[in-house]
Amino acid sequence: MSNPIYLALDLPRLDAAIALAQKVRQHIGGLKLGLEFFCAHGQHGVHEVAKIGLPIFLDLKLHDIPNTVAAAMQAIHVLEPAIVTVHAAGGRAMMEDAKAAAGENTRVVAVTVLTSLDDADLARMGIADSAHDQALRLADLAQEAGLDGIVCSGHEVAAVHKRWKHGYLVVPGLRPAGNGMDRADQKRTVTPRAARDAGASVLVIGRPISRAEDPVAAARAIEATL
Repeated sequence: MSNPIYLALDLPRLDAAIALAQKVRQHIGGLKLGLEFFCAHGQHGVHEVAKIGLPIFLDLKLHDIPNTVAAAMQAIHVLEPAIVTVHAAGGRAMMEDAKAAAGENTRVVAVTVLTSLDDADLARMGIADSAHDQALRLADLAQEAGLDGIVCSGHEVAAVHKRWKHGYLVVPGLRPAGNGMDRADQKRTVTPRAARDAGASVLVIGRPISRAEDPVAAARAIEATL
């Protein structure tokens, strides 16, 4: 993939989302549509965004019993997504069934530890390991289940890449150097360049582009650092 940037297009209005994607399409490699977008606009919204001609990453984070996740995966075949997420915490059987039910050209990647969580958050959930160690454990489980890759923060991607050379590694929670933007609910952030150098296959970037005064200039500036 020549451009690893996937723009997180989670806007409440479909027309605004499409307009933003059209503006920056020359400086990104794909479009990430998450729960906010999918709940607001459904399959119709995905079809409309797909007309832009960029790969679609459906970040639905499916997490349920294996049969339900497999059925959900089959239900989105018609959308022909390039990437779909499931939660690694759903277990090996769930991930295996998700991959088996996915479209032939769809990469299934497992979310390990959300970038909004840190060690203290995990401890409150009864997980004694650090976010780093938990992400690696879930990455190993996703590899054993036959998935294409995982989602992790930039803090873990180098270690995952070392253990899974051909894994498709998706990194969200990115903040460009000198951006000056508040990390908001992201706790484990790195720069796009650092994530790419560490082995990231896809860089998911949202607010630094979508909320910039000039989204095109912001996307171009990030692209220039890669």
